[in-house]
Amino acid sequence: MKSYISGKWIAAGVSLAISLMALVTFASFNNTTEIKENANQVQHTYQTLNTLTDLYAAMTVAESARRGYIFLGSRQDLERYENAINNIKTKVSLLETQIHNNINQKQRFARFKSLVNQRLSLLEESIKLYQQDKNALQQQTNITEASVNLREKIIPIIADIQTEEQSFLNSSLKQSQQSIHLRIFMEILGTILSLVVICSLCFIIERQGVKHEHIKSLEASLAQEKKIGELKVQLFSMISHEFRTPLSVILLSSQLLREILVDLVDKKELKNLDRIQSSAKLMNHLLTDILTLTRAEAGELDYKPQLINVENFCLNLLEDVQMFSRTNHIIKFIKNGQSFRANLDEKLLYSILSNLLLNAIKYSSSGGTIYLVLNSQSDATIFQVIDEGIGISPEEQTRLYEPFFRSENVEGIVGTGLGLPIVKKCVERHQGEILVESKVGVGTTFTVKIPRANDETKFS
Repeated sequence: MKSYISGKWIAAGVSLAISLMALVTFASFNNTTEIKENANQVQHTYQTLNTLTDLYAAMTVAESARRGYIFLGSRQDLERYENAINNIKTKVSLLETQIHNNINQKQRFARFKSLVNQRLSLLEESIKLYQQDKNALQQQTNITEASVNLREKIIPIIADIQTEEQSFLNSSLKQSQQSIHLRIFMEILGTILSLVVICSLCFIIERQGVKHEHIKSLEASLAQEKKIGELKVQLFSMISHEFRTPLSVILLSSQLLREILVDLVDKKELKNLDRIQSSAKLMNHLLTDILTLTRAEAGELDYKPQLINVENFCLNLLEDVQMFSRTNHIIKFIKNGQSFRANLDEKLLYSILSNLLLNAIKYSSSGGTIYLVLNSQSDATIFQVIDEGIGISPEEQTRLYEPFFRSENVEGIVGTGLGLPIVKKCVERHQGEILVESKVGVGTTFTVKIPRANDETKFS
């Protein structure tokens, strides 16, 4: 009898929940149509802003290529100039169709287009003059000054166009935000009412299910921890005793073989040897990381600081990282300050920055931008590695420096979980500190602060 009553109430509750969801779905459909229209407007405005940015960049490239051609007579610069001119004309035509049909915008664009055409005419005149008379330096100078004056007139017009487009963008975003908030409110309200009905009827069953899932989760966690513990023991034992010698033989043999064949075969046919060397170096890097971490945990990590030029060190490191990782990421180096010498252990510093940079490359999308920032202060040398990758959740940031720990969002990305623990140990050996700022889906910034030694020599 109780089972029959419970079934009847469950059926009534499910029917009520389905009715609520159907009502919410209907209202959400109408709201979605409005959101889609606003999204199209937003996308159109973003395209306009991007076109405007690309157009200004193309003008900069054209001017740079013109100067390079005039000063150096480089055919490559001339081709770059011609490509930039074609790009400018294309972007101007595209921008004319993209900007909002607003009288102020149309007037601004007409003025902008006129100035751009004037500047293109000056650039073309400069090229022809150079081809006719390479020694007409005064005339070239006059053309350059006129081009600069036109650029100064173009910049505020671009700013005005961008401001107007940004205003349209903000308006569209505000409308979209209001529509999204309304939709979220309706969906949350309908969902809450539906869940209240269902959960009140199925509380006992749900509680039993939760208990069962909790037990399974605990069992899986215990099994995983046990497996990780066993893998740690096997990994340290195997790498320490078995990998070092054969790895060195592979690397040395491939290098000798390449030196023998470099003059005998085509360069394309040497790629397999390059792959062998690259893989061997990768394995050597992994082995070095493990041994470094082992020594650090045993308190035997060597620390031999010496006075080095940190700026040159960073530039050389970037070359190594780009060659080693064969990445298509854009890695930018930024320096702030005047004193770039410090007493640091080169090997440990290399391990710190290379691991951070390789992690940034590994967990960033292809073609993304990565920054290595060097800040020289009176009391410390500060390094920052900034990426626009997958990010790290706040809950997991406290465990970053645990050996073999990896975030849940790394998915299929290959890794060992050793890089950051090694970085932490090397930073501590310098009596420094490491900080992390990260947001999932946005990017991560690692900051390494190493205090300066008392006997440091400063220079500008």
